[in-house]
Amino acid sequence: MKHIALLLSLLFATSAQARDLTIFAAASLKEPLDQLLQTQPGVTATYGGSGTLARQVMAGAPADLVFLAHPDWMQAMDKAGVLTPGTVTDLLGNQIVIVAPAGTPDLALTPDAFAAALGPDGRLAIGLTASVPAGIYGAESLTALGLWDTVKDHLAEVDSVRAALALTARGEAPLALVYRTDARVEPAVTIVATLPEDSHTPILYQAATVGPANPETTALLDLLKSPAGQAAFEQAGFIPLASH
Repeated sequence: MKHIALLLSLLFATSAQARDLTIFAAASLKEPLDQLLQTQPGVTATYGGSGTLARQVMAGAPADLVFLAHPDWMQAMDKAGVLTPGTVTDLLGNQIVIVAPAGTPDLALTPDAFAAALGPDGRLAIGLTASVPAGIYGAESLTALGLWDTVKDHLAEVDSVRAALALTARGEAPLALVYRTDARVEPAVTIVATLPEDSHTPILYQAATVGPANPETTALLDLLKSPAGQAAFEQAGFIPLASH
């Protein structure tokens, strides 16, 4: 990561950044993006659920670049006219998994197995299924796998995938539906099941600049899609998608 950070620092130094910049980014991007931004003075990130962030940008929140986990929210912002035309860029993919407290054995993707794991009062922590991308993808998958009827009355819907992860890490929910990259950064949980990729819409992280085009935001987007930037996210477990 240190080698990659140096390359990114040299890359971004070629853009004469004249002002502070703010990225609105999906919560699941926090660790690798924070690492990258350590080499970028004047660039800060605000993290949250993609739906919440998109609504804030459409309401006028001061973001220079958005980096979200579901194309529907990028399309909504593009339609609202808040994005720089032609800048929406496919950057990353991911996987959806089920996590449980560390040491829990693997979980079969069957109604009986989920019913036993949840018991009468246990909760499946999940991002809001109407707006948080992990929740949207997760609901699609659970439905396709025939598990929705088993879990629908046991959901603990929260405002970001990291909030879902935290519930299981603290022992407040026996199961959580999160991204594989989230599970990698939380030692208190273990992956007990991976949801098949063909059971949900492909997971797609996209980025775009906000407002009129300018050299500073263009350079920041170029950094994220550069080979060094993509490698940094790949080290964190993401699937790089940007073409070079």
